[in-house]
Amino acid sequence: MVRELTHFIGGQHVSGTSGRFSDVFDPSTGAVQARVPLATTAEVESAIANAEEAQLEWATWNPQRRARVLLTFLDLIAKDMDSLARLLASEHGKTVADARGDIQRGVEVIEFAAGAPHLLKGEYTGGAGSGIDVYSLRQPLGVVAGITPFNFPAMIPLWKMGPALAAGNSFILKPSERDPSIPLRIAELFLEAGLPAGVLNVVNGDKVAVDALLHDERVKAIGFVGSTPIAQYIYQTAAAHGKRAQCFGGAKNHMIVMPDADLDQVADALIGAGYGSAGERCMAISVAVPVGQETADALAVKLTERVRDLTIGHSLDEKADYGPLITREAVVRVEAAIQAGVDAGAELLADGRGITVDGYESGFYLGPTLFDHVTTDMDLYLEEVFGPVLIIVRADTYEDALRLPSEHQYGNGVSIFTRDGDTARDFTARVNTGMVGVNVPIPVPIAYHTFGGWKKSGFGDLNQHGPDSFRFYTKTKTVTSRWPSGIKEGASFVIPTMH
Repeated sequence: MVRELTHFIGGQHVSGTSGRFSDVFDPSTGAVQARVPLATTAEVESAIANAEEAQLEWATWNPQRRARVLLTFLDLIAKDMDSLARLLASEHGKTVADARGDIQRGVEVIEFAAGAPHLLKGEYTGGAGSGIDVYSLRQPLGVVAGITPFNFPAMIPLWKMGPALAAGNSFILKPSERDPSIPLRIAELFLEAGLPAGVLNVVNGDKVAVDALLHDERVKAIGFVGSTPIAQYIYQTAAAHGKRAQCFGGAKNHMIVMPDADLDQVADALIGAGYGSAGERCMAISVAVPVGQETADALAVKLTERVRDLTIGHSLDEKADYGPLITREAVVRVEAAIQAGVDAGAELLADGRGITVDGYESGFYLGPTLFDHVTTDMDLYLEEVFGPVLIIVRADTYEDALRLPSEHQYGNGVSIFTRDGDTARDFTARVNTGMVGVNVPIPVPIAYHTFGGWKKSGFGDLNQHGPDSFRFYTKTKTVTSRWPSGIKEGASFVIPTMH
């Protein structure tokens, strides 16, 4: 039976009125399991109106009281973890274990955001001048919004909404229409945790909904994660309408493999980081850069051996290393990228095309694909594939290897595997990317540090989670205060100073 999904506006499930729907598939079977309505501009405006009204009261709650709602939400989501993970896996296609990780990484940012009483503290200077005190206040922006991708339907919405809500804003989420059930369930859990109705709204939709959020002056800030062209569009449009924006786009994450690295450890790290979640991660390692021909030859052999041992299966199969891609169109797109690599002259060591899973022949599966001898002028290297495709780009020297991620159009994450501290230290200081791992394959920072890429991977001055998130979702008001004690000084026409 195909489920009919809704929007979540003003604390209630609201049926769509546009007459337009998007199919939600079970990627493991290829079957349609739900239909999600695509919002009209009027429906988005209704969510904004609810959010604007609800935010006025929510902002009056002190930070500790707001934090208690987040803590209650954490209890509720922990109790519901297993069913949430299975629901997420059924719509996205990632394994249940990976789905739990998706939720947990979002939970960790909610845990961080519960520290709002400390994170929202301003600054104070007593006696800045004669009888003058100066202090600052962090105040919420008002109504803010998040536009989030399919690949992390729990984590990224929680990354966005947690700090925003803790800071006293109301939040409108426009999740991916490909796997919207988890965001809707998150909204229900927040309401159950004591969040006032209307403070968190979920509006499903496409470009119509996105543009409505971008153009409405009541929405003060937009957070986005997705492809680079859309990130650029949202960033530019938001700026043109006077909004704050933090927009994160594509990636081409490299792993530099030095000759002194433990190649068994490297191979295991590359297999997990390259093929986990079918490569549908913005932090997936998609480029292995062994330094020296001997290192490259040995690594290619080890990777080829490990690729053959991977198990691809249904998202609920506990033995599967990874599941299907999100849609059939995604499979077609990645297969075209593989063929383009073959046509360009790259050496195909493992070909994942044409794979089927017994009993699930209509699912959106693609096996692990491995290329060697990829060159930097190939589209396979220049563009993000976003699938289970790992490429080897050989470097003759350390300096050559350092130059690759530093000069690439994307600058999201990079890793280096080495036993040499001097090399690692030099690399972290000089490489031109936003996040760096040293003997860590997926360098996603923990919740109380900031997450964000450089170059065409990120647009905006402030990043996700960590202290940056509270800076992004608040505005600073600075107060200069003096209490006269009956002394009359007369008018002054000189700019004030602290003398």
